[in-house]
Amino acid sequence: MPVYKYRSIEEMDAHTWRTPGDPALYRAIAFTWELARRTNPRRFPPGVHKYRSIEAMNEADERRLDEHIRARRQNRSDAPRDPQ
Repeated sequence: MPVYKYRSIEEMDAHTWRTPGDPALYRAIAFTWELARRTNPRRFPPGVHKYRSIEAMNEADERRLDEHIRARRQNRSDAPRDPQ
């Protein structure tokens, strides 16, 4: 990915926006999704889930988030440390 030096804020928009249907847009989206998948691999249970109330849904979401955080911390503690 190239690095640009900008002299003003107006120059920044020139390299950011892509038109619909542009192949570079699809590559940028795919890159973003792949980066997110590698840096924070979150898994969601498949299917449609029904809840009795908003509170029950929020509790289920919190449980899944807690499990995700716990798994990420476990993976981080299992990773080899840099001997510096």
